[in-house]
Amino acid sequence: MVTDKPGYEHLIQFLTEHLSLFEQGGNNGSGKTIGELLEESIAEQIITLCTQHTELEMNHRSMIIREVDGIMYDFQEVLSSVLEKKATAQQAELINEISLLIKNLFDNAIADLLD
Repeated sequence: MVTDKPGYEHLIQFLTEHLSLFEQGGNNGSGKTIGELLEESIAEQIITLCTQHTELEMNHRSMIIREVDGIMYDFQEVLSSVLEKKATAQQAELINEISLLIKNLFDNAIADLLD
């Protein structure tokens, strides 16, 4: 649906280009780790996606969940050495931006799917 598309490859490249940001330590005030923020942010966007697209059938939603599992696996692999570190405000911002880009990839895929 999205993980086999060029947009996803660009997203992974975008994350890779910003890996140096994750070398910093710190705290975003909430005390959450990079891994927690990543999971929560992506989950929030996927919930929003599914509520916005009420026309999705159960098999489409299942396909989205499988893809999100794959995306989380990829991101956890890339960020494996820093997942347990407390996130800085800049890291939280980048994670939020990435999760919005993931939602955008799915929005586009759903538009193509339903055409």
